[in-house]
Amino acid sequence: MAITHRRLLAATLVAGLTLLAAWTPARGAEPTPAPAVTAPNIIFVLVDDLAWNLVQYLPQVQRLQSEGVTFTNYTVTDSLCCPSRSSILTGQFPHDTGVFTNGGADGGFAVFKGRGNENRTFATALQAKGYRTGFLGKYLNGYLPADTQGGTLPYVPPGWSEWYVAGNGYSEYNYDLNENHAVVHYGSQPADYLTNVLSRKGKDFIQRSAAANTPFLLEVSTFAPHSPFTPANQDLEDFPGLTAPRTPAYDQLPTNPPSWLAGNAPLTTQEKSTLDTNFRKRAQSVQAVDRLIGNLRTQLTTSGIADNTYVVFSSDNGFHMGEYRLTGGKQTAFDTDVRVPLVVAGPGVVPGSQRAEIVQNIDLAPTFQRIGAADVGTHVDGRNLLPLAQGEVAPNWRTGALIEHHGPNQAADDPDAQDRRNGSPVTYEALRSAAYTYVEYSNGEREYYDRTVDPHQLNNIAAGLSTTRRAALHDALAAYVACHSHSACWTAGHVPA
Repeated sequence: MAITHRRLLAATLVAGLTLLAAWTPARGAEPTPAPAVTAPNIIFVLVDDLAWNLVQYLPQVQRLQSEGVTFTNYTVTDSLCCPSRSSILTGQFPHDTGVFTNGGADGGFAVFKGRGNENRTFATALQAKGYRTGFLGKYLNGYLPADTQGGTLPYVPPGWSEWYVAGNGYSEYNYDLNENHAVVHYGSQPADYLTNVLSRKGKDFIQRSAAANTPFLLEVSTFAPHSPFTPANQDLEDFPGLTAPRTPAYDQLPTNPPSWLAGNAPLTTQEKSTLDTNFRKRAQSVQAVDRLIGNLRTQLTTSGIADNTYVVFSSDNGFHMGEYRLTGGKQTAFDTDVRVPLVVAGPGVVPGSQRAEIVQNIDLAPTFQRIGAADVGTHVDGRNLLPLAQGEVAPNWRTGALIEHHGPNQAADDPDAQDRRNGSPVTYEALRSAAYTYVEYSNGEREYYDRTVDPHQLNNIAAGLSTTRRAALHDALAAYVACHSHSACWTAGHVPA
C-alpha cells in the first residue's frame, strides 16, 4: 500500500475518532466507534522503575517527544509493579482490580487472574476486533513461564495472539521465556541479554504482522532498569563519573514527616556512593531500551506502516534515589515515585506538544481500545486520551488523580520489598492535583504539600489546614476510593482545587 494512501486512511480514522470523542462524562459505557477503513497499529513500550530523571539519557524517547505529545501530569495508581500493571491492563484502579501488592492475599498474578481481570484487558478487547496482539517481556509478579495453571501446556492468558514472557528476568541473563506455550531457556551470552532479545522478537512480530496486512497491538515490557540494574555489555563503560541527581530533596526530610519516614538519619557516605553507582548503572541499562525503541520504529518504516502506528512510551512507576533520606526505592506518594513519563506519537498527534491535564495509567486501556474501535465498558475507570493527544481542548477534564497503596511491603520473596531505609510506608490513599498532594495514612497521619510553592514536597502543612479544607479533601478522597464505574470515577476525579 502506498504511503500516501496510508496517510489518507489514517487521517480518515483520526477524523472519525475525533467526532466520536466527548468530554462530558457518559452515563454508561462509551459508545463503540464506527468501524474504520484501516485500523491503526499500537506499540506500547513499558519500562520498569524508570523515573523522569532518566529521560535525558534516552535520545529515542526525546525524539518521540519531538514527534508526539508528552503528558506532564501523568501518574500511576500505585508506585509498585503489579498494582500499576494491573491498572494499565484493565483501566481500573486497584480498588477495582483487587491488586494492591505484588503477592499474597491482595496482590500478584494469582489475585489478578483469580478475580477474572484477564478476561477484560485491552488485549481481549482488541483481539475481538481482529487485532493481532503480542506481549513481550515482563507480565505480572508471580507469573512463572512453566506454570500450566491447571492445563496441559505452559499458561498464556486470554487475549494474546503471541506471548514471549519471562518470570524472573531482572538479571537480564539466565532466564526462561514462555514462547507461545513452550518454555525456552536463555543463558549468559551477550545475545541472551533480555532487552535485546525483546527487541529482536518485537521487530519480527511487526514484520510478520505488516506482511499479513493485519492490525496489531504489541506491548514490549522490559525488566530494565529495575534492580539489579544490569546493563548490556556494550554499555558497561557509559557515563563515567555520573552521579545521582542532588535535587533540593536529596538527603532532606520534609517538615512534619510521617512516622514511617521520620526516623531516617542522613545518608551515609557509603549510601551516597552506592546511590551514585546504581544511578549510573540505571542510565547504562536503559541504553538497550533506547535502542529497542529505535529498532522497533525503524522496522515500522521498513514495513511501510509507520504513518499508521501509535507508539506509546511509559513506566510502571518512578524511583527515588536519595530524596527524603531514602535509598533506592518507590512506593511513596512523592512525585519521584508516582509521576512518570507518558509519551505518545502517531496519526493526528500534535508534534512536540505537551498536555498538563491530570491523566493516569487507568487511561491507557480505554485509549488503546478506542484507537482500535473497541467498546469501553462501564467497568473501566479511565478515559480515552486520544483527543488530548490530538490537541483538542478539554475544559471538563478531571482535576485529581487517585493513588492507592497497601503497606508496609516487606515480603522476603518480593523483588520490590523495602525497609525503612528504602521507604516502606503503611497503607495510604492520596489525591494529587496539578497544585497539591494530599495523603491519608491508615494510622491517621496526614500529608499535604502545596506543590505550587513547594515543588520538591519538603513542607508538610497538613496540620495547618482549616477544618473545612481538611473535611473537603477527606470527602473527595473517600468518594474517589469508593467509585466503581466509568461515570462514577470520572465524577470523583473532579476534586477540590
